[in-house]
Order: sequence, then structure tokens, then C-alpha cells
Amino acid sequence: MKKYAVGVDIGGTTVKIGLFETSGILMDTWEIPTNTENDGEAVLPDIADSVKAKLKECNISIEEVEGIGMGVPGPVSPHGIVLKCVNLGWGVFNVEEKMQELTGLKAKAGNDANVAALGEMWQGGGKGYDSIVMVTLGTGVGGGVIIGGQILAGINGAAGEIGHMTMCEDETDTCGCGKKGCLEQYTSANGVTRVTKKYLEAHPEEESVLRSVSELNSKEIFDAAKAGDAVALKMVERTGDMLGKALAMISCVADPEAFVIGGGMSKAGKILLDSIQTHYKKYAFHASQETEFKEASLGNLAGIYGGVKMVL
Repeated sequence: MKKYAVGVDIGGTTVKIGLFETSGILMDTWEIPTNTENDGEAVLPDIADSVKAKLKECNISIEEVEGIGMGVPGPVSPHGIVLKCVNLGWGVFNVEEKMQELTGLKAKAGNDANVAALGEMWQGGGKGYDSIVMVTLGTGVGGGVIIGGQILAGINGAAGEIGHMTMCEDETDTCGCGKKGCLEQYTSANGVTRVTKKYLEAHPEEESVLRSVSELNSKEIFDAAKAGDAVALKMVERTGDMLGKALAMISCVADPEAFVIGGGMSKAGKILLDSIQTHYKKYAFHASQETEFKEASLGNLAGIYGGVKMVL
């Protein structure tokens, strides 16, 4: 094993890059803007140039680097082929081969949510486990599945897209994916806010501090629940119930050792995690009822950690 490796997390606005020792020590992390002009043709060359500049600055030769691992915001096949990244402008091409050509380094790539899950399993909230499902509760709901220490990508690179499990067949609003009734329409930060606004409109007789909030968001809702607001508490229970049911279904297929809950909304903490776990036990198959629930701990660095673990 060589001494160093590089992890990359490609986002629609910025690219996070980390220089690591292969033992898992993060030496340096930095960001560059994501240039999506001309169908994102400059994204990989910009990353390659930035990595080479950092290695030169640190007096590290290419021969000392094990490789470069990348999390990509879209489906990636097991062979490194990107199957369109809409927010980067990318079509279908082999991202691993291209990065290897640009850097001279062994390159690995995976869907960003899966790669973040691998990072959490290696050095974060899932450390000590070999099989986890990570759930990312943010603007949407993402997921990553790690079984036996390996990313489960699926034949189309779409394994772990748990936010688009159909949970409500009578939904009239359309999800960003084009379907209706997806999990993330109810349990993402935007989804919880949407559901709460609808509830307040449908129940004008119920008093709530949330009615006086000018810009309602999920943080306001969870803060109100912690303060004992009855409507906010109902919304937390609804969120926990739906996530608990979804994860119970996932456990019937993947049966992980632990669920690792991350993303911005996970900062709500114990009130959310306890609700999810309580409802999960209600729905889970008896053999899987004691699955552990952990909070993610690497934050927005999970992707670069996972990129390195992929290379290793």
C-alpha cells in the first residue's frame, strides 16, 4: 500500500478534495468551483490540475499515491461509467478512465451518496460495522448501501435511491424525479416543511407557534417540537413513522448491521432518531428489529473519506 491517496466529492457548485494518508488520516482538504459550462467538460481537468498542484506543493510524487476516488452526483456503473449527471451537464462516459488519463493515478468512481456511506463506514458513524445503510436527510433523501464492506451500486448504479421509494399512491404533487408519492416528498427537509404547511392549512383550529413563522423550514419545526408544540410533535411522528416504515422495508432486502442517519436534517438529533427507531421496530421483520441506529459524524467530509476508501 502506498502512503497517500486522494478523495474527491463532486458537487454541482463546488468540488471538495482531500489529501489523505492511506491509514485514514486527513492531511489537507480544499475546494474548487465546479465549472459546468460546455456540458461540464472542464470539471475533471480542473480537479486533475488542482490535485497535481497540491501534490507538488506537498512534495509528493505520483508514485507515492495509491489513487484517486470520486463521488459523483449521479448513477455510476460498477465499471466507472457515468450514466448522465444532469446538474453537471455530463452524458454517458467512463469517468474512471478519463481521470486516470488526466492524472496518471488509479481512479475509482461511485455515486456520491454511496461513496459518502462508505466514508461513514470507514471512519465515521458506521465505523466498526461491515454492512450499513446510510440515509441522508437533506433537501432530498439519499441513501448508500454497503454490504460486506463493498458499495452495492446495482447494475444501473441506482441502488440506494431510497428517496424515490413510492410511499403514497394517492399523492397529487409531483416529485423532482417525475413520480408521485416518493419518500423524499414527505421526509426530506423540504418534504417535512411541505407536509407541515398542508397540515396547518387543513387544521386552522389547531394552535401552533409554527403559524407565526414567516419562513417555515424543517429546523423551525423540530425546534418547536422540542419545545412541546403539539402540531410540530405530530409532524415529527409522521416523519419518523414514514422513515421507520421505509427502513423496515429496506432491512427486509439488505438486513444491515446499522442504519447511519446523516444530512442537514439529522442535526435535529435525538428527537428525530428516536422517532425513526421506534417506528422502525414496529414495522421491521422480527429478525431485524434490533438493527442499530447511528448518527453520521463526518458531515460534508464523508464523500472524500469514501473516495479514498474506494481506492483502498
